Amino acid sequence: MKIVHNYSNYKIRILLFLFLFSISAKNYIAKAAPQKKEIPVITLSSHPDDGKAYSWQMMRVSEIGATGEEISQSKYDTKSWRPAIIPGTALNSLVANGECPEPYFGQNNKRINKQIPDIADVGREFYHFWYRTTFSTPKDFDGKKVWLQFDGINYIADIWLNGHKLGSIKGMFLQKKFDVSQYIKSKGENCLAVSVEPVEYPGTMLSRKKENAAPNENKNGGDGKIGKNVTMLMTAGWDFTFHDGIRDRNTGIWRDVKVFASGDVTLENPFVKSKLPIPELSPARESISVEVSNHSAQDRTVELVADIENTSVRISKKVNLKAGEKQKVVLTPEEYNQLVIENPKLWWPINKGEQHLYTLNLTVKADGQVSDTVSKRFGIRDIRSDRNTPDQSRIFYVNGKRLFIRGSNWIPEAMLRTSKERTFAQLRYTKQAGINMLRLWGGGISESDYFFDLCDEMGFLVWHEFWMTGDTNPPLDTAVYFGNVRSTIERIRNHPSLAYYVSSNEQDNILDIKPILNNLDGTRGYQFQSECCGVHDGSPYKYENPMQYYDNTASNRGSRIDGFCPEYGTACLPVIESLRRMMPEDDLWPINKNTWDYLDGNGFHNMTTKYNTAVEQYDTPENIEDYAKKGQLVGAVAYRCIWENWNYNKYEYGDRFASGVLFWYHNSPVPQVCSRMWDWYLEPTAALYFAQDALEPLHAQFDFIKNTVSVYNELYQGFEGLRVNFRLVNMDMKTILEKETHINLDEDAVANDVLKIDLPTEKLSPVHFIKLEVYDKDDNLISDTFYWRSKNEYQGPWTVGGPLHGGFESLSELPKTSLAYQVEKNIENDQTIYTVHLTNKTDKLAFFNRLKMVNKKNDSLISPAFYSDNYFSLLPGENKDVMIEITEKDSAKDIQLVLEGFNVKAQIINDKN
Repeated sequence: MKIVHNYSNYKIRILLFLFLFSISAKNYIAKAAPQKKEIPVITLSSHPDDGKAYSWQMMRVSEIGATGEEISQSKYDTKSWRPAIIPGTALNSLVANGECPEPYFGQNNKRINKQIPDIADVGREFYHFWYRTTFSTPKDFDGKKVWLQFDGINYIADIWLNGHKLGSIKGMFLQKKFDVSQYIKSKGENCLAVSVEPVEYPGTMLSRKKENAAPNENKNGGDGKIGKNVTMLMTAGWDFTFHDGIRDRNTGIWRDVKVFASGDVTLENPFVKSKLPIPELSPARESISVEVSNHSAQDRTVELVADIENTSVRISKKVNLKAGEKQKVVLTPEEYNQLVIENPKLWWPINKGEQHLYTLNLTVKADGQVSDTVSKRFGIRDIRSDRNTPDQSRIFYVNGKRLFIRGSNWIPEAMLRTSKERTFAQLRYTKQAGINMLRLWGGGISESDYFFDLCDEMGFLVWHEFWMTGDTNPPLDTAVYFGNVRSTIERIRNHPSLAYYVSSNEQDNILDIKPILNNLDGTRGYQFQSECCGVHDGSPYKYENPMQYYDNTASNRGSRIDGFCPEYGTACLPVIESLRRMMPEDDLWPINKNTWDYLDGNGFHNMTTKYNTAVEQYDTPENIEDYAKKGQLVGAVAYRCIWENWNYNKYEYGDRFASGVLFWYHNSPVPQVCSRMWDWYLEPTAALYFAQDALEPLHAQFDFIKNTVSVYNELYQGFEGLRVNFRLVNMDMKTILEKETHINLDEDAVANDVLKIDLPTEKLSPVHFIKLEVYDKDDNLISDTFYWRSKNEYQGPWTVGGPLHGGFESLSELPKTSLAYQVEKNIENDQTIYTVHLTNKTDKLAFFNRLKMVNKKNDSLISPAFYSDNYFSLLPGENKDVMIEITEKDSAKDIQLVLEGFNVKAQIINDKN
């Protein structure tokens, strides 16, 4: 595919890396599946990402009188049972069966409307269900040990197979397997029945502090009782999702159910522990541990074989096992010199280097035959943190180098409506934005193996919290909690992306897991709660005047852009197409404040108040389409301002020392009017592309209080002889001021205030534009940034107005214009890529242009679709190439590509193929 771009080779490489790093989503999903078994694994899913679909059924326990022994036999009659979604929750199945309305529309989920029964009103038994399916085993299983594994059930389960009870599970994050060899039928149908009951303490939406509660307001976590369980605490309701919670508290078999086979000797919980000298980075010393179990009735001497692909490591060790014994076998570099790896290929975070991954293969042989195999990927890297900073704030290091954290808070899908496709799309958008750390917030979940696989490959660090938060009580059953912790650590500890452990979100009253972490891992840092140990408290969370980010008063708690902040953010309105999907048309315009506030966590993010005021600064909206278009401008500015202010204060280069921030919050748990860089429907907002601009590896930015230009460098690479250009353009497209300077920029540094701009106020049009460009020593463009600015004066904190917030009415007077275009369509390895060449051949500004892919059949958006850039502006004579990738399943649709802009008339642009 031939690509022509007006940027330098450097920027082309960045674009190609972002959009061609996977051949297709389908192939990428296959790549992120490192574990293997010589004998197939059966996944009993009703909606698999790939493979066979199995039929599941469900019925309330209270509606039948049969026992588990009866239900789990093939002859049992299930004609009256409902279809069930597995993995999934009870409420998802009830919605799919038409028994409850869609919670993700308008006010359907609102508890006081009583359209969907809440567990606190109808009792736990309403959501206590039997689940049932049948399956057969392949011939490969004959004569083998057969295992049934549950990757996650919420919350209490009794499990039956072919009339026999296998055991129980308690706790949302426990992975547990059962030996079903004596009960499995090698011929014919096997019947699995699982009784799943909800959390023991569902809690209610009642506020714990009634004196501070508005009518129908939910305090985060409701009455706090949800925390007594080991579960997803946000299901009780939070200010960033449905404030009154999820009606069934996500009861169900929410992760995969698997059936697989082995010989009598098995391997479990492999772990590769790397030790990397700092700063030498060589040699790496690897220790390998694995649990080897003898399930036979006789003593065995077996051979354990370990090899690391694409290295010289291949080790064989004899292991003596007594009958029924489980033994932890450790291979150390002291015993096996092969485990001392000279000049290892290291794993680095995004923008810092390659994400190299090694694969460990372990095999155990009994009587010369392979009994079991397991594979795990791992990375060799050193991640640590300390408080050796001017303000004792926490700072992270990767492979001995400082790492400025530009991270975000990952929020799970509220009703666990997830898939590999959804996870892939959200993490791909994350990579495009330039985020380098994701925090798994304590009121959410421990994410899937697939999530961690992608984080390994894309270069994100993961901060992992263990299901406690200060808004709720601590778990009551400590044995269940510690068991869930152990299971989770053993599952995720091999991932190089896993960087940091934290017990709780904002809670000192914790259960101490540090001994477990040290015993099972010992390679990651730990702190007992999220706001301690060099990490200060969070905020702001809501939309505020973006000028306040510059004077550091966006939160009434005081200075926020300093040290290490775990939560700092804003919101962005969704696009019009998504707004129409989430509520009735009558609620869209005029804005129905009740519905909009419900879809804003009870109005928490100021969408119908301060955000609405900001939208109106672009002139009074004529209709919902106009409102949504202007809402994108507001969100774009807010997002970029936040990131640029943190850029400015990186390390010792700014006004204050800062070591990192985690944006609050990353992804929409439900359809919301307070969306993020993309909305729940996976449609990007302008916030994604303006965050991408601010977080690009080398970035020029403008300070709207100081009126200065700075240049940020994220790379471990310095630059000499950079040329920095500032250009100020009026509405009539006349340049009224231009300045430039030459700088050298150290690696991982910021050159602040390299240009001081004295704005010629008397010459400025009411709205004007700033263009910043950075060229390398060979005069290649490596960064460009476009701003719009008004003459409105900033009156200080908690006021309306300022050059980024008010006075934009005259933008509606921009003359109408058009863009010339060419479109190339290429299909490579089942992947469809459009390259759109856009040129502004006029003497007018083409402002805030959006490309979108539409399904002609129903006028719906193609989502996800991956655009290299969007919501861009082109000055006269400028051109831009935009690459768009769509998934294989969408390639078969009848698609049209639409170009629209603030002052560019919407038009369909067609490829020539």
